[in-house]
Amino acid sequence: MRLLLLSSLIAVASPAQAQGVGREGVATLAPDAEARWVPFDLTPGNQIRFTLTLDARPVTAILDTGVSYSVLARKSAAVDPARVTANGHATAIGGDTGGAVAIGWQATRRLTIGGLTRTGGGVTVADLPALATGSARAVDMLIGRDVTGGQALDIDYANRRFRLIPSGRLPFVGALAPLAIAPGRRVYESSATIGGRRVAPMIVDTGDGSAITLTQAAAKTARVAALPTTTTISFGLAGETVSTLAILPAVTLGQQVVRNVEARVEPAGGFSETIGVAGRIGSGLLQNYRVLLDPGAGRMVLKPGPDADAAPLRSTSGLLVGLERDRLKVLHVMRGGPAAAAGWQAGETICRIDGQAVTPDYPTTPLAKWAVGTPGTKAALGLCDGTTRTLTLARFY
Repeated sequence: MRLLLLSSLIAVASPAQAQGVGREGVATLAPDAEARWVPFDLTPGNQIRFTLTLDARPVTAILDTGVSYSVLARKSAAVDPARVTANGHATAIGGDTGGAVAIGWQATRRLTIGGLTRTGGGVTVADLPALATGSARAVDMLIGRDVTGGQALDIDYANRRFRLIPSGRLPFVGALAPLAIAPGRRVYESSATIGGRRVAPMIVDTGDGSAITLTQAAAKTARVAALPTTTTISFGLAGETVSTLAILPAVTLGQQVVRNVEARVEPAGGFSETIGVAGRIGSGLLQNYRVLLDPGAGRMVLKPGPDADAAPLRSTSGLLVGLERDRLKVLHVMRGGPAAAAGWQAGETICRIDGQAVTPDYPTTPLAKWAVGTPGTKAALGLCDGTTRTLTLARFY
């Protein structure tokens, strides 16, 4: 959980009307693809945000290996309404159960990311709310498996850059874990071991800002019920989801052991259960490593970064908030936390914290760390109606 803003979830399973290989276009790599790094920034929801070129137009995108077919936002300037055709529905994260969202289809001519160029094919067209990135700024696209899956994807989180290189290359040494593209779901999948028990299949989802997400059945296998828990909220294409939240002592991915992992447990009938997987491995975990995703070679490679062993930030306030320009909107009050005990409600807005005004750059400022402050600290929260409340921070999960 990054500064206790929203750790968002975005993923789409295969559309009801499958696109087919012919509609994915032809991807080629330039001879110097390994030198063509793509710079990115992490959104407040932990997703990789970058710029690509689509039909000669620069567009912003999220790198999302949990998406079967890349998605273009309906409100993007790159959408040509005259060229969009209806294309059924897709299963998406959001709602109390796995939701279905209406989608369209738009043919494309040329898409370029770093050293990769895709000619022909097309993109799914759907609503992409800004809240799904935990940011006030929406993106134009989600780039999914249909674009990246034929290559090796090298993500250098520490230096905020990635590149697409030929499958089979091994540009760095790290722990190995299995990786494949599921024939039916058409997304990146691996497995995990939790409490000595194998949990599979797990979608490897760079578009999911969480660390680990589990179904009810997988959580039972992992014995999550024996741990202290609270609740959290996530947003996807199909709306919001309230999940159980716990800290797992350890998760093993192939040869890599990851300590103190934040895990979310979806409600019964949630997205992962709906599409037949045990859960997801998200960017909240992956961002602490240099990551190579090479489904063609059957492997994921993880090289620990400087923060790989750092404990996850835990809320001591019990408030999950989203930024709306110059204010914070309470999106969720965590079960059992100080905010719940003090009677806070979702929808309330905060304009000042300890006398300092909330600004549009709030997520990147030291002010945002108040919600994970030292237990016992008293935070003066100025509501946007002019009143002020004092909240005493505490450890509660």
